[in-house]
Amino acid sequence: MKTMEKEVFDKENVFGLGKENTAYAQYFVGNSYLNPLTVPGQCPVFLANVTFEPGCRNNWHIHKAKSGGGQLLICTAGEGWYQEEGKEAIRLIPGTVVTIRANVKHWHGAKKDSWFSHIAVEVPGEDTSNEWLEAVSDAVYENLE
Repeated sequence: MKTMEKEVFDKENVFGLGKENTAYAQYFVGNSYLNPLTVPGQCPVFLANVTFEPGCRNNWHIHKAKSGGGQLLICTAGEGWYQEEGKEAIRLIPGTVVTIRANVKHWHGAKKDSWFSHIAVEVPGEDTSNEWLEAVSDAVYENLE
């Protein structure tokens, strides 16, 4: 369900807004927020609720791994987009689960007219790292419906 009003979205966003994602702000168009759900070092799997304001999206990026790795997105509130390079963007709504294989170039974020949250699950693997790439162009993003 598209949600423009922040007060309504906050009620839907059951895992919480968290703090402004300033550490990775350079890799986002717009503002995002991060609420870690596990503590690195205490759990072998890192989970965080990531919230995007309307129009916010991350840059194209790749979760690299020699083996294993990748990411899962569990959509929890609002509406967003996910796109792999060379493929059509897919609509994300609460209940959508996206499996992102390691070494696949992609981006994800909110629709221009909705707040959006997903739980990001970093899949353990060997020699994992993230490579941040170029921003999703306004021309590509604005043409999504």
